[in-house]
Amino acid sequence: LVVRDVMAALRFAAQPLDCLNLACLLTSPLIGWSQEQLLEHGYRDAGVRLWDHLRRASHADVAAAMEQLLALLARADYEPPQVLLHWLLTGPWAGRRKLIARLGREANDPLNELINAAHSHATSATPSLAGFIQWFDASTAELKRETGRADGMVRVMTVHGAKGLQAPIVILADAASNPKTKRTPALDLPDVHEPSRKVPLPSLRKEEKIGRIKKHQDDYDVAEMQEHWRLLYVAMTRAEEALFIGGALTKKEKEPSPDSWFAHLSAMFPASDWLNDTLWGARLEHGEPLGTAPQQADTKAEDSPELPSWLTTPAGPEPRPPRPLAPSSLGEELAADPPFPPGAGQEAARRGVLMHSLLERLPEVASSVRSEAAMLWLTRNAADLDDAARAEIASAALKVLDDPRWAALFGPDSLPEVPIAALVGEKVIAGTIDRLLITPQAVRIIDFKTARRPPADLAQVPIAYLRQMAAYAAALEVTYPGRVIEAALLYTQTPALIEIPADVLALHKSGLMTAEESF
Repeated sequence: LVVRDVMAALRFAAQPLDCLNLACLLTSPLIGWSQEQLLEHGYRDAGVRLWDHLRRASHADVAAAMEQLLALLARADYEPPQVLLHWLLTGPWAGRRKLIARLGREANDPLNELINAAHSHATSATPSLAGFIQWFDASTAELKRETGRADGMVRVMTVHGAKGLQAPIVILADAASNPKTKRTPALDLPDVHEPSRKVPLPSLRKEEKIGRIKKHQDDYDVAEMQEHWRLLYVAMTRAEEALFIGGALTKKEKEPSPDSWFAHLSAMFPASDWLNDTLWGARLEHGEPLGTAPQQADTKAEDSPELPSWLTTPAGPEPRPPRPLAPSSLGEELAADPPFPPGAGQEAARRGVLMHSLLERLPEVASSVRSEAAMLWLTRNAADLDDAARAEIASAALKVLDDPRWAALFGPDSLPEVPIAALVGEKVIAGTIDRLLITPQAVRIIDFKTARRPPADLAQVPIAYLRQMAAYAAALEVTYPGRVIEAALLYTQTPALIEIPADVLALHKSGLMTAEESF
């Protein structure tokens, strides 16, 4: 409730014309109107906004509220959400004091978490009021108060919610109810042919439940009674000092149901144990009489036993996990391209990124419309390039995809941009494979290269690329044991596919253990 009230103020600051939200804000502790005041000052003709109506009103209550609201609007366009929240809670509105006066000091926890959420949003996005509201509404985070802290308060909770907790005094306030009178939810009958599927059943009268339906209902009733008695054990073991067991009867009941907790536990007391009680008429007691402290036996302080050494030895530092080895960062860059002219390196890198993106997306497009789709995508994502440059990039990508020698690499069974991670020896290898084809016998990996002067054969391929592919192959051997790993480099400029033999991969795998780790 306290978060909704504060968020209503922020929503008003972002959109004053939301009539329902403004009404919620007016009746919150932040403004303090009663429902009668809202009805008196907010009643208006159909089609008139509440905000417009209030701006024309002249009542003293409306004037005081308008002074607050206009002060909020005056700051909303200039303050980030976290500063605006601080102003709402501690500034002239005195929001925190008002909310705690209405809802209790427990309201501090959600208020503090709301401020933390605003600071968290500011660290990950441009702080704006509308952006924070949208981000907050999309969040699924929940704030749960620590139930183990009683803080001198009475806690009302279900037996399920009390699991794992204890308190000096526990009262079972509904121990006389009949568990069989609870409304049975609609049952789903397991399918005979496929037990994992359920057949929904309509509401049936007792005489209509026959055959498998009756057996299923009986099994459900047995399970519910077993849970009923398990919950009694949980409820009884929550008390540290005193356990009170009580309940109320309906007008039709003259005594507790035999299946109730009260009847089950009262049978443990002889009839002669009933005591007169001025409030309830009679009561049963077990243990020490109420109001007397239990006698404590005198014990002599004994010398503390000698503790084992492992109990007093400080724990060592946490083991540091190995840094991931990025295959794309192995070795120096020894590509065959000549040096770029001044300012041309950025354009070449941009072309490579666009080529990779096209080779990732176009295989899913029908071949008859790939050319049109490629130009359309480049027009949206590379609008700063001229038509000739976009046409050259599209043509190079289509030339690769149209080559029948590599049809399987770009077929429906292949995967683009596949992230992998594996533990090879004592090193973690993590990276992204441009194209991956997995068959029952082999795993084929392809890495795209956009060098302007591709190597003529394997002997001219830079060592860095061979180490990169060897690292990918080593990671896949761990992931897919028993399958043949095939690796190749696809140079998109020519295009040309250079396969890397298994013996070359094995030669460079041996150097992985001494390769410099990537940050």
